[in-house]
Amino acid sequence: MATPGNMPLGSQKGLGELWSRLKFLFLAILVYRLGTHIPVPGIDPEQVAQLFNQNQGTILGMFNMFSGGALERMSILALGIMPYISASIIMQLMSSVSPTLEALKKEGDAGRRKISQYTRYLTVLLALVQAFVMVAGMAGQGMAYAGLHQVSFYLIAVTSLVTGAVFMMWLGEQVTERGVGNGISMLIFAGIVAGLPAAVGQAFESARQGDLHILMLLALLFAAIAIVWFVVRMERGQRRITIQYARRQQAGRMGQGPAQTSHLPLKINMAGVIPVIFASSILLFPASIAQWFGNASEGKAAEILQEVALMIGPGQPLNFVIFGFLIVAFCFIYTAMIYNPKEVADNLKRGGAYIPGIRPGDQSAKFIDNVLTRLTVVGSIYIAAVALLPQFLMVSANVPFYLGGTSLLIVVVVVMDFMSQVQSHLMSHQYESVMKKANLQTYGRGAR
Repeated sequence: MATPGNMPLGSQKGLGELWSRLKFLFLAILVYRLGTHIPVPGIDPEQVAQLFNQNQGTILGMFNMFSGGALERMSILALGIMPYISASIIMQLMSSVSPTLEALKKEGDAGRRKISQYTRYLTVLLALVQAFVMVAGMAGQGMAYAGLHQVSFYLIAVTSLVTGAVFMMWLGEQVTERGVGNGISMLIFAGIVAGLPAAVGQAFESARQGDLHILMLLALLFAAIAIVWFVVRMERGQRRITIQYARRQQAGRMGQGPAQTSHLPLKINMAGVIPVIFASSILLFPASIAQWFGNASEGKAAEILQEVALMIGPGQPLNFVIFGFLIVAFCFIYTAMIYNPKEVADNLKRGGAYIPGIRPGDQSAKFIDNVLTRLTVVGSIYIAAVALLPQFLMVSANVPFYLGGTSLLIVVVVVMDFMSQVQSHLMSHQYESVMKKANLQTYGRGAR
C-alpha cells in the first residue's frame, strides 16, 4: 500500500494541487453562505418574512431557491448569480449574430477576455436595473425602517445589492479558475443544498399535521430516488460513432493487419445542466420585475403586473410552456456553441481517421451533425421532462416547490460533473508521473 512517504513525487504534487483546489472551493462556498446572512442596511426583516409568507408558491420562491435563501433574508447577495447568468446568455446570443463579437471569439484568449469584460459590464447594468426595481418594491410596501430618508435608502440598498451581485460574479469566476467544477453551477448547487434540509423538514411537518398524506410523502420520496437514477443513467448515456484509422505506409509498402478502430463518444445531453439554469434565469428576470413592480404600485398597471407574475409562476400552464420551450431551445443553442461537427470532421481527416461508409470532410461533418441533432432532441426532451413533471406532481400534491425537478436535476448533474473533474485531475497527474518515470528509465538504459 502506498503511503505519502513512498508515493511518487508527481502523485504527491498532483494530490496537493487537487487538495488546494478543493480547499479553495469549500472556502468560497463558506464565504458565499456567510454572505447570504448579511442583511441590506435599512430593511426590516419582519416585513420581509411577512412578504414571503404571503407569496408562498410564487415566482419569488423559485428566485429564493437560486439565491440560496438570500432573497428571503434580503441579504446583500439577494440578487445572487442571476444577473451574471443573464448577461452571459445575452453575450453568447449576440456573439452568434454580431460580426464584431464573432470576430472577437476567433481571436483566441485575447478575444475571449474582451467578451468577458463586456459580460461584466452588462452584469453591472442588469444588476442595477434589478436592484432598483427590488428596492422600489420594498419601499412601496413599507419594508424600510421608519425615519430613513428615501434617497439615502435607495442609494445604500441599491449599492449593496449591486455590489453583492458583482461579488458573486467574481466569486464564480474564481471558483472556475482556482477550484473544481463550473463556478456558477457550484454556487447555485450550494444554495440549493443549503435549503434542502428545511424543505424536507417542512414536508415532514406537513405530513405530521395532516396537510400531506404519508403515502403521498413516501411516493414522492420514491419518485425522487427514481428521478436521480434516471438522471444518472441519461447523463452517462452515449452514442459511440465508430472511427477507423488508415494503415500507415512503412518502408514503401502498406502496413499489414486490420485498421485500428476507435470510437467518437457523443453524450445524450451534451449541454449538461446549463440549459435549465439559463431557462430559469430568463424566466425569473421579467417575472421578478413584474412581481416587485406589481406589489410596489397601485392601480390597473399594478394589477396587470401581478397577473403576469402569477401566470408565469410555478405550477401555472404558461410557466410549463415557456419553461419547457426555453430548456429545449437552450439545449440546441448551447450544444451548437460547444461542439462543432465541421471542426471534429476536419480533425479526423487530418489524423488519418474516417467513419466507415462515410467520406471524410463535409460528408463526415454532416453525418456527425445529424447524429448530434437526434441526440439533442432526446436530451432536451429528457431535461424538460425531469424539470417539469416533478414540478407538476409536487405542486398538485401541495409539496414545497423547493423539492422540484429543477433543483434535483441541478444537484445530481453538478455532483456528477464534480466527481468526473476530480477523477480527471487524479488521472492526469498519475499519467504525468508515469510518463516522467518512464522517461527517466529510458534515459538510464541509454546511458549504459
